[in-house]
Amino acid sequence: MNSTALGFSASLLPESFHLAGWLGVAFLAWRWLQSGDWRRLGEADWLNLFLGATVVVLGLWQIRTGVKPGLAFHLYGLAALTLMFGFWRATFAGALVLVVNAAFGRASWAPLGVDVLLMAALPAAVSWGVCRFIERRLPNHFFIYVLGNGFFGAALSVVAVGLVTTALMAVAGVYSLDYLLTQYTPYATVLLGWAEAFSTGMAVTVMAVYRPAWLETFDDARYIRDK
Repeated sequence: MNSTALGFSASLLPESFHLAGWLGVAFLAWRWLQSGDWRRLGEADWLNLFLGATVVVLGLWQIRTGVKPGLAFHLYGLAALTLMFGFWRATFAGALVLVVNAAFGRASWAPLGVDVLLMAALPAAVSWGVCRFIERRLPNHFFIYVLGNGFFGAALSVVAVGLVTTALMAVAGVYSLDYLLTQYTPYATVLLGWAEAFSTGMAVTVMAVYRPAWLETFDDARYIRDK
């Protein structure tokens, strides 16, 4: 399978989209440096966990298929990364995955900025938003954390990617909206969302039970011991 057949959506977008993507990534990089989240990666144990999780996600992204050039289906893993490391480091991990893909010829360099926004920042932002909402509005319960973040948050993050991809491809005139709504969107949202929810939910459950320290957003005293 070559990158042309199963490449990421941004590779087919006009060059004006590419420029906007790079500007967006530059802004994200500036905000990430300001956030101070990068300092945590200076801790050896945390860095090893971060790199290990990034490699796992990189492997997930290699298992993909598609219906047309630029319309690929694969698990993302960004919801799990967000629950483990927070929004900024999860987005950075997704960007690293895309850079490695481009370096090995499985994606193009020019649209990399759009890919980072669409496939890393967007799902991480949705997952982070769901996590913050649950933390502030819902009871502190283990099953609410797992089901809300691991299942619902993961599914919603993939649905967002599918819908935004559909909109971008239609607006850019790459494919007709009718074609996308019948041949791409249902699979990229409902089916892939369910697969992402199941895989992420199981992974988060295992980590919350056996390795709670791996989940930066999880406090075992808050969700388990004080119950």
